[in-house]
Amino acid sequence: MHECRLVIDSCCDLPNDLVDWDGVTLLKFDYILDGGTFSDDLFQSVAPEAFFGAMRKGAEPTTSQLSMQTLTELFEDLAKEGTPTVYLSFSSGLSGSFDVASLVRDRIKQDYPDFELYIVDTKLASIAEGLFVFEAVKQWERGLSAKELANWAEEARYFVDCQFMVEDLDTLRRGGRIPGSVAVAGAALDVKPMLTIDVDGKLALSGVARGRKKGLKLLADYYAKNVAHNEYDNYVTIGSSDAPKDLQRLRELLEKVDDSIIFIESSIGPVIGSHVGPGMVAVAFWGSDKREKMSMTDRIAKRVRGEK
Repeated sequence: MHECRLVIDSCCDLPNDLVDWDGVTLLKFDYILDGGTFSDDLFQSVAPEAFFGAMRKGAEPTTSQLSMQTLTELFEDLAKEGTPTVYLSFSSGLSGSFDVASLVRDRIKQDYPDFELYIVDTKLASIAEGLFVFEAVKQWERGLSAKELANWAEEARYFVDCQFMVEDLDTLRRGGRIPGSVAVAGAALDVKPMLTIDVDGKLALSGVARGRKKGLKLLADYYAKNVAHNEYDNYVTIGSSDAPKDLQRLRELLEKVDDSIIFIESSIGPVIGSHVGPGMVAVAFWGSDKREKMSMTDRIAKRVRGEK
C-alpha cells in the first residue's frame, strides 16, 4: 500500500515502462517543432530517429516550461483526492518550472491547508534525473511517506553524478544553456565538449575530447574515477540522442571497467534533445556527495545566501 502519490516529469528521459505505475503521475513538458506543439511522452508517439533526423536536416525545435494551468489542474485534483504527494522537479538551474510549481503549491495550500504537497528540486536533468527518479520509485514502492520520500530526495540528489558528450555546443548556446563565448571557443578548437551537472543543477564544462572515440573513453574513465558503490546496487543509466552505435560502444567500455553494472538504457527525449542536439551520449551513476567537491569560497557564498 503506497503512502503517497509520486509526480515526476518527462525530463527524466527514462523508458516509459519504468515510470508507468499506478500512483505515479508523469508531467509532460511541451516542445515546438515546425510550428506544431507536442508533448514529450518519452517517445511513445514519435521515434527518436524521426525527431533527431529532423534536427539533422535543420529543424530547430524549442521548448517551454510547465504551465501554471497544467500544474494548477494537477495539484488541485490531488488536493481534492487528499493523498499526500511528492513532485520531483526538473532542475531549477535549467528551467523555471520548479519556481512555477512552488508558486502553484502555495496557492493550492491556501484552499487546502491540510494537503501535504512536497516539491523537490532534483537539481538534475535527463538520464541523471532518470537514475534519481528510478531509485525514488523504488523507495516509494517500499512505502515511504510523502515527508520521508521528500526528505530522502532532498539528500539523495547530491549523490547522482553524470557526464555527457555532445557533438557541439551550438544547440545549447541557442537555448541559452551556456554562454555564447564557451560555444565559440569549443567550435574553434574542433573538440567534442564533455559536460556535467554541478551542485546547483546547472551545466558545467568538465573536459574536451579530440574525437568521439576518445570522448566515449573519457565517459568510461569518468565513471571509473567517480562511482561510489552503495546500497542502491550498481544501477547505471546510459543514453544517447540517436547515436545507438556510440551507446553500444560506451556500454562495452563500462563493462570492461565494471562487469557488475546493471544498465538502464534510454533515449534522450525531445525536450532535452532540443537543447543538446543529435549525437549526445551520456552516463549517470551514484557517486560521492557533490557538496564536498565545492570550493571553500563557493561554500561561503551558499551560506551567505542561506542555502544548504
